[in-house]
Amino acid sequence: MRKSPISWLIASAFLAPSFILSAQAEDLMHVYKQALAYDATYASARSSLTASKERVPQAKSQLLPNIAINANQTNAQTRFSPGNEGQIGLSPTGGLAVITGQNTTDHTTAYSLVLSQPLFRWDRWQTFEQSKLAAAIGEAQFAQAGQDLILRVAQAYFDLLAAQDVIESILAQKKATTEQLASAKLQYKVGTQIITDTYDAQAAYDLVVSQEISAQNDLENKRTALQAMIGNSPASVATLPSSVRLSAPQPAQIESWVSSAENQNYNVISAQFALESAQREIKKSRSGHLPTLDLVSSVSNTSTQNTIRSKSIGINLTIPLYSGDGTSSRIRENLALEEKAKNDVDFTRRAAVQTARQAFLGVNSGIAQVAALEAAEISGQSSFDSNKLGYEVGVRINLDVLNAQRLLFSTRANLAKARYDTIMNGLRLKAAAGTLKEADLVQVNSLLRN
Repeated sequence: MRKSPISWLIASAFLAPSFILSAQAEDLMHVYKQALAYDATYASARSSLTASKERVPQAKSQLLPNIAINANQTNAQTRFSPGNEGQIGLSPTGGLAVITGQNTTDHTTAYSLVLSQPLFRWDRWQTFEQSKLAAAIGEAQFAQAGQDLILRVAQAYFDLLAAQDVIESILAQKKATTEQLASAKLQYKVGTQIITDTYDAQAAYDLVVSQEISAQNDLENKRTALQAMIGNSPASVATLPSSVRLSAPQPAQIESWVSSAENQNYNVISAQFALESAQREIKKSRSGHLPTLDLVSSVSNTSTQNTIRSKSIGINLTIPLYSGDGTSSRIRENLALEEKAKNDVDFTRRAAVQTARQAFLGVNSGIAQVAALEAAEISGQSSFDSNKLGYEVGVRINLDVLNAQRLLFSTRANLAKARYDTIMNGLRLKAAAGTLKEADLVQVNSLLRN
């Protein structure tokens, strides 16, 4: 039995695997609520859903009685001309007169009430079934649009956080590089260091300045992308603390997610409904070889000099004999379209499975990458501290300190980005499985802190 997308959505509320849990926060959800009301793509999907639901009453109307009133009024004037019109003849009184024709005017008023009820219209019944499938497709597409909105909002939000992290890292690196440049100049001035250290520090400072300009531009682009979805540019957003701990997806078996993607993914559901509609279209085209049967009843009233009233009821049977091979051609066309719809289902299912696999692996590898980068951050901090101390006592050159500093800040930016990517892969995994919902975004939002 076919299940509607709405039933899948309700079921997913109880079957959706858990990814992350933490305390409450509001900022990401506030952005999402704004996007629900403002995002044009989501609004378009909502309108498409409303339009698709109207297909059902339209198709149903073709199976119900059709009642019409026809009325007309006719004035007909007739001139009768004898063969000797215009000649001189005797008048009825015995005198002379010109012979003329005769004019007659007839007034006719007629109206009729006609009822027609289809008894056997195979094509109309298939159209009605297709209309229900069209409404189901609309529901599936709207549910998919809802999932897409969650993903787009979360991606834009974390892109903005990543851009902010890059800016913060570059500014911190700029401050440290400025201090190193001042120290190198001072050491050269007093004669304890060579001019090369000053050149190295100046080059590092100039590089950081150029990176700051590029990062500021990227930050504005990320703000603009988020603004396009919510209608305004947020002054500040909650951030993801470095102490956050991400957990692996549950269930931990990839095949469970693959199975959900094959059966519950909304794009797959939509493609399956489209295939069923294509199969209905074949049946509808074959109805060109079938008879049609209608019940027809009418009441009419015609008034001239006399009034004529009539009533009739009967059956109208039409049997098609020849249509110039048009019906057969439509059948062949729809058979080809059915094959196309089958291929579309296969393609959509494979794409959903591939996305689920990639997202599942992305979550697990992301967690491992976060752990490795956290260890690298600790090592990088130790390396920077030791190189800075070595420079102060004269056993390290300024370039060593600058390289250790650059590596440390790069590691921190990569660590934050890895956390964002891991969270996004968790959301994509649920979307591929058809279980992503607003509650999942609430869980992600609870990880953020002002």
